[in-house]
Amino acid sequence: MQKQKTPWQYFVSYLKPFWKGILTVVLLSLISNVANIIAPKYLGNAVTDLTHFVSSGFHNQGNIADFYSALGKMIAFYALSIITMFISWIITTRFNAHATNHMRKNLFGKFQRMTIRYFDNHQDGKLLSLFTSDLDNVYNALNNAVFEIIAQSIGLIGTVIMMFMINVKLAIATIISTPFVLILSIWIMKKAKKYLDLQQDEISNLNGYINEQINGQKVIIANGLQEDSIAGFKGYNGKVKDAMFKGQFYSGILFPLMNGLSLLNLAIVIGYGAYMIVSGEVTKAVGLGLIVMFVEYSQNYFFPLTQVTSIYSMIQLAIAGAKRLARVEAQEEEDQVADGQELTKLEQGVSLKDVHFSYKEGKEILHGVSIDVDKGNSVALVGPTGSGKTTVMNLLNRFYDIDSGSITFDGKNIRNLTLQSLRNNVGIVLQESVIFTGTILDNIRYGKPNASLGEVIAVAKEANIHDFIDSLPDKYDTKVTDENSLFSTGQKQLISIARTLLTDPDFLILDEATSNVDTVTEEKIQKAMDNVIKGRTSFVIAHRLKTILNSDKIVVLQNGNIIETGNHHELLAQKGFYYKLYTSQMAFE
Repeated sequence: MQKQKTPWQYFVSYLKPFWKGILTVVLLSLISNVANIIAPKYLGNAVTDLTHFVSSGFHNQGNIADFYSALGKMIAFYALSIITMFISWIITTRFNAHATNHMRKNLFGKFQRMTIRYFDNHQDGKLLSLFTSDLDNVYNALNNAVFEIIAQSIGLIGTVIMMFMINVKLAIATIISTPFVLILSIWIMKKAKKYLDLQQDEISNLNGYINEQINGQKVIIANGLQEDSIAGFKGYNGKVKDAMFKGQFYSGILFPLMNGLSLLNLAIVIGYGAYMIVSGEVTKAVGLGLIVMFVEYSQNYFFPLTQVTSIYSMIQLAIAGAKRLARVEAQEEEDQVADGQELTKLEQGVSLKDVHFSYKEGKEILHGVSIDVDKGNSVALVGPTGSGKTTVMNLLNRFYDIDSGSITFDGKNIRNLTLQSLRNNVGIVLQESVIFTGTILDNIRYGKPNASLGEVIAVAKEANIHDFIDSLPDKYDTKVTDENSLFSTGQKQLISIARTLLTDPDFLILDEATSNVDTVTEEKIQKAMDNVIKGRTSFVIAHRLKTILNSDKIVVLQNGNIIETGNHHELLAQKGFYYKLYTSQMAFE
């Protein structure tokens, strides 16, 4: 597992390629804020010139000319500020859209490289929330926060410098409340951070629960557990509500608080400016200009603080999202064994020697399992639920790595084979068939996209599904999804078998392919399986024993141990565990 990035490192890694755009935004923001800072100076000058003009009895034309000049310059600087700010906003939106697009692509790409263990240990809803809730929060923050932080930081620094250049005493009066504001803001932000982080965790838990309940809706309805499901939802939703209320309360209170302090600060500036005029420190005309100027600067000084606090919850949610996304990026990936050995074709067979394996440390599932299957032979794995049959399948395709022992293909250790070559030679028909959104043609040639229609029809016939497809109005161009009711469970399994046949694997694994179908469909699937197995080295994981009577070898597993081995007739003759399984099943056939 690689070292996890901090949220800031995560942001930087995706924004770094757009450094030119960011630099342009910084320069435009600098221009915009300088213009915005200079404009109030001319506003103050305009007030001073207008005051002098009024004091002269409206006779001093020089003053009125200066007034119009100052007014024109003020308008020009404000216009420049608006235009440059608008352009920088467009650039910011563009590179942020590209940055989050890269995040989304990299996250999906990361999922394709991760181990099966990760997906087995995480709820689908929680994984989906990374693409929805977390990435949306990151995008919203980048689209607003990056722009605001750059613009407001420059504006704040420039405003302070300009104020001290014009009048030190009024500048001090303007910023005198800052320490109090910072202390109060930091305390509130710490509280907000705690509950905003909790909010994201609870939303993730809620998404996981909703996904689980939707997937199990038939079971819920069949058992009349709708009210229990709603009660469970209320529990998760209540936690989201509580965390969201506290997070939004603390983050939301910053904005009105800063606005109130801004008004208080404005009163301090006006009061001190008036004192300077009354005490004779400045003339009335100059003093009025200074007051107007610093009223504007006071707003400019507090505006950045107000803006940053108003988007604090957005920033914090993005940081929480970036932390979760960075955690995924740091997860262990499948070892591709790029420089490993290539398995071009299975020539000898597959062997498991003294294999020990545990999904969780300290809870071993397989205890020294050894199985040999020669090229062209079929080995069936049977045993009660939890005996380790499917675990063997997971290890043969290297979904998981063994703890000790060895698995070899033609004498080559599975750990030394490139994953690409291994999986090109290993085909799997899973117990639960998957239909992807698209056409039937797309689904069958999923593992071989360049296959011709003729090749697809040939394997569909072998899988005993062609006649059904041919009866459909659009035949192989019929649109399907995993959710629609076009295919029965058994027909989905036949599609899956056709898909596997098309890839023509040397080594085949069938994981209880007939366990979820009726007897008639089972016969069709069995014929299709016989076509698939013919001439191939195979492992058949079976629940219904009559489907594996012709296997070259039957291995009986119980509690992760091999307790019997032999062909069907040999095992019946032993009258052991297999005999009991077979006779009990035949009694119900």
